[in-house]
Amino acid sequence: MLIFLDVETTGLEDIDRICSIGLILIENNVITNSYDLINEGKKISSKASSINHITNEMIKDKPLFKDSNTFKILDNYNIESSTIIGHNINFDIEMLKKSGFFFKGNLIDTLRISKHLIQDSQSYSLQFLRYELKLYKEDEKNLLECQVNETITPHNALSDAICIKELYDYHLKSQNIKMLQMLSYQPVLMQKLPFGKYEGKFIEEIYLSERGYLEWILNSIIDLDEDLRYSINYYLKGEL
Repeated sequence: MLIFLDVETTGLEDIDRICSIGLILIENNVITNSYDLINEGKKISSKASSINHITNEMIKDKPLFKDSNTFKILDNYNIESSTIIGHNINFDIEMLKKSGFFFKGNLIDTLRISKHLIQDSQSYSLQFLRYELKLYKEDEKNLLECQVNETITPHNALSDAICIKELYDYHLKSQNIKMLQMLSYQPVLMQKLPFGKYEGKFIEEIYLSERGYLEWILNSIIDLDEDLRYSINYYLKGEL
């Protein structure tokens, strides 16, 4: 069973929870989908609503995640042979854990895979890659196959699950599933700094000219991207 999954949340703080979830499921070449709005008792921030377009009024009478149809589907396929595929999958899995769901199967992360296989990309956001790789050309076919009677809408959990499937299919053209699983767990050695006063500069050059700035990033940014943390540590240890 392959499960393409995306969640939208009430915000990005530790206290925030899932407010919607979308699944595209493939078993024996049969494709189905599931989508639910969720109410975990946490108010959606205005900032989150401005991104996912889900309001507190929309989830007012919606179920807890554990009482939703989507939870029942995930629970039914919570076995070692199942694989969940997501973009920045660790975030999704952590949000599921907050709602009491602990997955037993395999994970594939299209974000980390893309960092490994498309190293010169200007961005690795799902929507950037969708347009950069022209994945949108597969929208009509995938919407039909996935039995979704809507257009692709960014930050809609079901739409994003379809986009994740498109990105996965793109990478599957050059790599087999075992390689994609391996790359999902393998840290990425990033070449350039993606933000700050040295945005776009090679980390190696920053290391040679202003080592202290890299040390400041490590010590000051608690939620630093794990691949960037790995990369900065790599250069600070002098493994050049």
